[in-house]
Amino acid sequence: MELLYGRHAVLEALRAGRRRIQRVHIGQGVQRCGIIVEIIAAAQAGGCPVAESPRQVLERAGAVNHQGVVAEAAAYPYVDLNDVLAALGSDDPLFLALDHLQDVQNLGTLLRTAEAMAVTAVLLPGRRAADVTPAVVNASAGAVEHLRIVQVGNLVQALERLKAAGVWVAGLDASPEAVPLGQADLTGALALVLGAEGPGLSRLVRCDWLLAIPMYGRVASLNAAVAGSIAVVAARQARAMRYT
Repeated sequence: MELLYGRHAVLEALRAGRRRIQRVHIGQGVQRCGIIVEIIAAAQAGGCPVAESPRQVLERAGAVNHQGVVAEAAAYPYVDLNDVLAALGSDDPLFLALDHLQDVQNLGTLLRTAEAMAVTAVLLPGRRAADVTPAVVNASAGAVEHLRIVQVGNLVQALERLKAAGVWVAGLDASPEAVPLGQADLTGALALVLGAEGPGLSRLVRCDWLLAIPMYGRVASLNAAVAGSIAVVAARQARAMRYT
């Protein structure tokens, strides 16, 4: 069991319908209005008990920003890559692969962007990388609860499987041979690969081409969450323009 915290994180976990929430704790003295009413209604609709609990119970989540709401939850339900590949249809899938990203806040931000842009699935390495913890759920404002996330043992092999299924793989990189984002064809079946903070893409990751975000100001680079979000939004917009 793990403890989810934060109003939006708990509400989206309930709305996702994955049945991983076992009990919701509302802090004593928290006013029953707005989103709190929505949380209680969503819990009741899913048959999940709601308890009015003292502050000490909520503080078990280990977070100062629990906002008066904590939920007891089963572990995050990762999906299997085989199931994702089997479900691919005629629509152009859009994947996001995170190559050993470490920062929890960066991961949460990227997952929120991925859900907002209807990414088909997100691939995360099972080792030496941030995974979906309650802190990540909170950082994504609960968006992660609506995503299909695959935790893979070997990201390089997983990307090769995507290629075999007809998915092109493009990595974000600032190298001279990288294609500027605005000049790249981001339509079709595509997987965007984002490297770790600092090191960037692993040397073993084989991309069909590299993408770079042109910089026009005095700052020479963007952080991982911002760069990845820009690329995902650009890919989604390219698809929208293609079919209009």
